[in-house]
Amino acid sequence: MPGSPSSSAQAARQALADQLKELRGEAGLTAKSLAAEAGWDRTKVSHIEHARRPPSAEDIRTWCRVCGADDQAEDLVASLRAAEGMWVEWRRMERSGLKRAQESVLPLFERTRMFRSYASWLLPGLLQTEGYTRAVLQAVRRRRELVDDVEAAVAVRMERTRILRRPGRTFAFLVEESVLRTGVGGAETMREQLAHLSDLACLPSTSLGIVPMRSDREIRPVEDFWIFDGEQVGVELVSGYLTVTNPREIAMYGQAFGALAEEAVYGARARRLIDDALDVLADEK
Repeated sequence: MPGSPSSSAQAARQALADQLKELRGEAGLTAKSLAAEAGWDRTKVSHIEHARRPPSAEDIRTWCRVCGADDQAEDLVASLRAAEGMWVEWRRMERSGLKRAQESVLPLFERTRMFRSYASWLLPGLLQTEGYTRAVLQAVRRRRELVDDVEAAVAVRMERTRILRRPGRTFAFLVEESVLRTGVGGAETMREQLAHLSDLACLPSTSLGIVPMRSDREIRPVEDFWIFDGEQVGVELVSGYLTVTNPREIAMYGQAFGALAEEAVYGARARRLIDDALDVLADEK
């Protein structure tokens, strides 16, 4: 796995810094002369070029003007916005409420044709029942002290699950067995959820693998992640959401998914693990 949650974002920032440095070189300017022309402190150029200090959009426009490259400014500003969007703290993503956060991913789900999802914390959203989703989002709202738009957010999430039955898409889900036994919303909610999970496993476009709890596992559980068409990875972390677009890192997540898939069981064996979790809930009556 990548060395740090924001490694893709850092790589994007460094790529932008390298482009700015190249522009300066092509203009025949030293770092000192560029800073003087821009009216900046002499260390600012060095800090930007080494990605120690992110430029603002206005900094980029000034840089391009001084280097005689105004025609490249807006493309570089777009690169800045893309780098900034790779790592988003939950408080920033959800500051307008949970409904808006749910809506923000709809375009990505609409255009994706091959989904791969791994879950070690909670069941993936596309597999969740309404009750499970409501319990998860209510807990998030309370923990992060957000506005209460849970019901509206649940409606958006439930609408998104319809994508499972649309033609032209395939879904591969890997779920740690421990997730089946993690109580969310109480015993009745979990019973409904586990029964729903068994039903979804029978969909022709869906593969469901359960990674058993074993004492001799070779691949340890990792953070929850989604791979969208092999072009983008979404990673859910405690502090925020990471979007990975670096091909090397996407390949690393693909390799991790493949290794975990080899540890998983499918079909009747997977349903047996779901039934075992249901049996535990039955004992709680």
